[in-house]
Amino acid sequence: MVEQLCAVACGSEFPSRRRVRQPLAERWRPVGEEFHELPNEGHRVSPRAALHRRPRSRRTNRRTVLTGVAATALVGGAITGGILMTASASGPSEGTYHLVNAADGQCLAVPSADTASGVQLNQAACGGAADRTWQLVAADGGFTVRAAHSGLCAGVKDASRSAGQAVQQQNCDGGTSQVWKLRHVKNAYHLVNGESSRCLDVKARRAQQNSCDKMASKSWELKAVKGWSSPSASALPSASRSTSSPSSSPPPSASVSASKTAAASKSPKATATPSPPSAALGSWPTATAGKPVTSTITVSGSYDGGLKRFYGSGALGGDSQDEDQDPVFELADGATLKNVILGAPAADGVHCLGSCTLQNVWWEDVGEDAATFKGTSPSATYVVAGGGAKKADDKVFQHNGAGTLTIKNFQVAEFGKLYRSCGNCDTQYKRHVVINNIRVTSPGKVLVGVNANYGDTATLSGVTVVGDGGREITICERFQGNTTGAEPDKVGSGPDGTHCRYSASGIAYR
Repeated sequence: MVEQLCAVACGSEFPSRRRVRQPLAERWRPVGEEFHELPNEGHRVSPRAALHRRPRSRRTNRRTVLTGVAATALVGGAITGGILMTASASGPSEGTYHLVNAADGQCLAVPSADTASGVQLNQAACGGAADRTWQLVAADGGFTVRAAHSGLCAGVKDASRSAGQAVQQQNCDGGTSQVWKLRHVKNAYHLVNGESSRCLDVKARRAQQNSCDKMASKSWELKAVKGWSSPSASALPSASRSTSSPSSSPPPSASVSASKTAAASKSPKATATPSPPSAALGSWPTATAGKPVTSTITVSGSYDGGLKRFYGSGALGGDSQDEDQDPVFELADGATLKNVILGAPAADGVHCLGSCTLQNVWWEDVGEDAATFKGTSPSATYVVAGGGAKKADDKVFQHNGAGTLTIKNFQVAEFGKLYRSCGNCDTQYKRHVVINNIRVTSPGKVLVGVNANYGDTATLSGVTVVGDGGREITICERFQGNTTGAEPDKVGSGPDGTHCRYSASGIAYR
């Protein structure tokens, strides 16, 4: 039926169901005075009458009706997958959701809240955890589906088109294998991969792509999650009874004008329309319990705090800004600390003695520093993924050692500096910081401070600044570091392409 509608709408013919009449010479053959009637003909005429008789024209309204239907469809919507979609139909818009499988009611999740790229997705009981919360962001006629805790995109392994291939969380690269188109199926949706046209499926609780059919494991309910910030976007068209994919352009990026590069005293200016962040930044969590800490907790391997509130007591119960305070947590090289809330007093927060990962860690009232990174190897890597910090009179993250710190999907409010490469440590290193998808809420002073003379670099993107109408927060400052302990001299601010690496479009204000 759909093919016929399309054929009519395009002006092409399709076979009629009525019998095709044969030419007269073929239908009637006189033999003497008798007439032989060919099969399937229901009457007889004389040869002379047959020669002069014009075939009867059987009028029908079939084509008129079908043409009208097709025209109506083309004007009012679209015919897709055999179902008529009207222009007024609506579906899910950009936002934050739980993806609930129709077969068993389990949610799409990232195993163990892992933040690494290449981890195959699975299912878990639905709850408020960020590792089973997903943000839909419009892209190429569909959506990218981003894990709220890591900011990574759901995509098919190796961008394969094969059935049974794993669906993973991956570094977002803009490829079509990370774009998912929503097709409405009863009270749920198929998530159809933009590269392979296969559906998101689960088998043995592991996510993979398979051919699209009526199996319940390939249908997903999208349940909006409240209390998470979402990118601003208009609703995307999608049929309530359609297999059509969303057709919407991504929201416009902020238009930003850069300040002077070298020796600039002001950070880049921006309009009030921000670029949407690459992952949802959640509201501050509620602690599940309180735990006083009287001596530093040392962590080797992985420590999951279960979102308990840890706060200093006894020897760690001071409320000063003393540089020599002990931390609440001390992480060995390669350790991971996750799902922790640090309350007040927080002493000197967290110390990383080498490479470390801080995942979904929240500082309610920063003490001296939220975290200090001390690894001495140039290859040391520190990752802060998710979480947030408030009420930092001075620094949030202090980088005293070597290596690279990545801060992503993080939020900070009421602070002095978000990141500072030590300006006067006894031993100095070349240090790097990468900042992506953070929300900065005024008041604050400086996002990043680096030492130009030691070759430090700061790379920033996806920064949204809230409540700073006067542009008082400096995005990136450059200093002349030293090893004497003296206060370092400021030598400039703003993007310079060498030490402060960011474009004006990477900073948005609202």
